[in-house]
Amino acid sequence: MRLGQARPLALTKGIPSPRRNLALTKPIPDPRHTLTLRDVSEASGVSEMTVSRVLRNRGDVSAPTREKVLEAARALGYVPNKIAGALASQRVNLVGVVIPSLSNMVFPEVMTGISAVLDGTGLQPVVGVTNYQPDREESVIYEMLSWRPSGMIIAGLEHTDAARAMLARAGIPIVEIMDIDGDPINHAVGISHRRAGRQMAEAILAAGYRRIAFLGTQMPNDHRAKKRLAGFEEALAKAGQSLVDREYYSGGSALLKGREMTAAVLARSPDVDFLYYSNDMIGAGGLLHCLAAGLDVPGKIGLAGFNGVELLDGLPRKLASMDACRLEIGRRAAQLIADAPAEAQVTELFPTLQAGDTIRG
Repeated sequence: MRLGQARPLALTKGIPSPRRNLALTKPIPDPRHTLTLRDVSEASGVSEMTVSRVLRNRGDVSAPTREKVLEAARALGYVPNKIAGALASQRVNLVGVVIPSLSNMVFPEVMTGISAVLDGTGLQPVVGVTNYQPDREESVIYEMLSWRPSGMIIAGLEHTDAARAMLARAGIPIVEIMDIDGDPINHAVGISHRRAGRQMAEAILAAGYRRIAFLGTQMPNDHRAKKRLAGFEEALAKAGQSLVDREYYSGGSALLKGREMTAAVLARSPDVDFLYYSNDMIGAGGLLHCLAAGLDVPGKIGLAGFNGVELLDGLPRKLASMDACRLEIGRRAAQLIADAPAEAQVTELFPTLQAGDTIRG
């Protein structure tokens, strides 16, 4: 968590790693209790006035005292309230939405679902982008919570310890979306990516393919793609098979990158008969490479992606994929924010496999 300054990118200086053990002078408060400066003061053994100066980055405070306050605040999940004066105890009609990418075509459709439900409720979504970076996500969550929103929607279940602490102590509806394979902080709406990976592997094996390679982007920070791959490999292993090759790329998804990755795999493993991609965009690039190379798709080589992106329907062949239920995920998440149910809810949706034209019938 970024504490002590108004500008989030400068707040990591002097803040210890969440892995460090922190010996608080007082027990951590009940999570149902709204944290105050007094809690940070008691936990750190420092006066409330000094705590306030540290968190607002004002006044002369020694480095050891500053570190003690920041450690205590981070361990507690304390986020300062930027709403001053008469509004200090109120919430604003904003819903923070934290997503990993705007270039990934999945998330604009999620936002469409969120906006459709919140429209007319008086709640307004505001978006923060993390670029799949955990530290960046932590910073975005900190800044959004400091404005005391009415709810938060966050892509994924994996966060830093500090981010989880902030969200758990926020006292507002928290909805983690896209994934249900894990331990939600509050509500969750999504699909089982492990199950999706297993289902795709079973369909590929049933079509007679055996020399299978995997191609993925944003690995290892795309936790959902990692879970699909884990489920995929589980199903292969159950059938006595395993991946014969794999190719990873850490940048964004793009047709060109899909072509380049596919060319690399086929040059290295020319006997591969199926290419499974972490998403449709690089899968579409792979399809274009195979067609340009004169390969028989799906006879000699099959391909499949993930997300069921309609924008790619104009390709010469329809890429096999799975619908990630993204519009419905956005709608269900927004409804949880609007309804604010007292009990935590986990909503699992079930994607459908679309064989398209790139898996043998």
